[in-house]
Amino acid sequence: MSDALTLPAETRERAGKGASRALRREGRVPAVIYGGKEEPITIHVEAKELVRQLGTGHFMNSIVTIELGGKKIKTLPKDVSLHPVSDRPEHVDFFRLAKGGKIEVHVPVVFINEEASPGLKKGGVLNVVRHELDLVCENDKIPGEIEIDVTGKEVGDSIHISEVTLPEGAESAITDRDFTIATLVAPSALKKSEGAEGEGEEEVPADGVAATEQGPDADAAEEQEEKSED
Repeated sequence: MSDALTLPAETRERAGKGASRALRREGRVPAVIYGGKEEPITIHVEAKELVRQLGTGHFMNSIVTIELGGKKIKTLPKDVSLHPVSDRPEHVDFFRLAKGGKIEVHVPVVFINEEASPGLKKGGVLNVVRHELDLVCENDKIPGEIEIDVTGKEVGDSIHISEVTLPEGAESAITDRDFTIATLVAPSALKKSEGAEGEGEEEVPADGVAATEQGPDADAAEEQEEKSED
């Protein structure tokens, strides 16, 4: 899991659209903490700090500790609503992480040892079908990324979830099929050259001279040449 983040918050006394708009005018963002078999808590956080943490690129895949009235609540961001024009955050949903519990998360995949793949060395291309894996993990064992080794992979090979060694405390949320994560395919340029093989070649007769098209202009030229010889 990415490094844990800390986000100070205050309790929201009032709910509703009017109260939320007033908070946003004050530079705050309404939010809610739910889950963990406890009642939801409505809060608000500082907009600038939230934007800064969103800018890290791993906010949605980090454990965020909410500091609220002297208490620390471990959460996982589940949804951030953005303004359709300005992209400013307008609301955040945080899922409370209960001790010893499990949670379904999306974890990015990273491919390693590409230099040890014969198919990639030949110019093959890694076609990534799933950039993230849907995993069920223990709260305190959420991986930041899943490494997938492509050593020995040839053009035409596929990588399925059954080949991936998941970290302790994590398992695939999809259990009804052995889904594909990536395939190793030939580059489009290579495919085009193979498909065009034999096209555009001149037909050569037995005497080794290429046939030329005889049109009206060619016939006239030939007739003129005969007259001049006479």
